Amino acid sequence: MEKPEIVTAEEWQRARDELLKAEKETTRALDAVAARRRRLPMVRFDNGYVFDTPAGPKTLLELFEDRGQLVVYQFMDNGPDHYCPGCTGFTNNVPSAGLAQLADRGVTWVTVSNMPLAQIEAYKARMGWTLPFVSSHGTSFADDCGAGGGFMLSVFLRDGEDVYRTYNTTSRGVDRLVFVNSILDLTPYGRQEDWEDSPPGWPQHPTYG
Repeated sequence: MEKPEIVTAEEWQRARDELLKAEKETTRALDAVAARRRRLPMVRFDNGYVFDTPAGPKTLLELFEDRGQLVVYQFMDNGPDHYCPGCTGFTNNVPSAGLAQLADRGVTWVTVSNMPLAQIEAYKARMGWTLPFVSSHGTSFADDCGAGGGFMLSVFLRDGEDVYRTYNTTSRGVDRLVFVNSILDLTPYGRQEDWEDSPPGWPQHPTYG
């Protein structure tokens, strides 16, 4: 397996300092994008959807659990006994401690899928997940969010009984939230996926291979 070039400590520090300049530029750019995100307008969203949950039917408003903000991850429904590897990998990276910290900041997290609740509960048990996971089966919630049969992350804000959508993202916008990917991006071999721009000889494989 190929390895990075070996250099002196002084050469390594010069190369690291050059990369740090680019990293800081990227950080400032991401801060600027986050500032624009906080200034996005919002759109009224129907609060009448009813979701199947382990505690019984709940409306979108009830999913907030009396907090002001709600983040929803739409987990793909690929049919009975077929589970999206990307959604599974993403869900594996949602930390229980992190959800508690979000709750302390007034943000509730819920994973939603068009899969029937019984299928969700069976998969949760199989994977050892404890995060809130409810079913939108039989509703138009996924379609109305724009997820359709895919995956998507949406952010909602409530004002009394009114619910508004403030943000959504999918594809690489969701990918950047994954802890494991963030750490792998710091390592010499990266994620080892075939779409990455890596030097010749670096280990690579299909993303979902």
